[in-house]
Amino acid sequence: QVLLLESGGGIVQAGGSLRLACAASGFVFRRSAMGWFRQVPGKEREFVSSAGGMDGNTVYANSVKERFTISRDNNRNTVYLEMKNLKPEDTAVYYCAASSNSWTTIDSRDYMFWGRGTQVTVAS
Repeated sequence: QVLLLESGGGIVQAGGSLRLACAASGFVFRRSAMGWFRQVPGKEREFVSSAGGMDGNTVYANSVKERFTISRDNNRNTVYLEMKNLKPEDTAVYYCAASSNSWTTIDSRDYMFWGRGTQVTVAS
């Protein structure tokens, strides 16, 4: 059974930092690209970042470049999202996802497994 469990969300002041983690199990983690998406009520789920399974490549949404960093520990089957200089518009539920491909992808349709999400709230 595939399981993706996010943690690390919370409430932070604008300019602050948070580190999200996603612990994965039930599939070959190192072969799967992992992604982070976010969603606010009434809006579509938005791509944030992706890390390739084998090539080490990463990709970011323009809105988070220079502020967010994705990393993965293939020994711990965990992917992280380090978020710095947070802004109120970063407020959302953040979801971890596992792709059916090993290369980075920004398309949510390429992700076959999803976590339940963790709330990030940035106060102004």
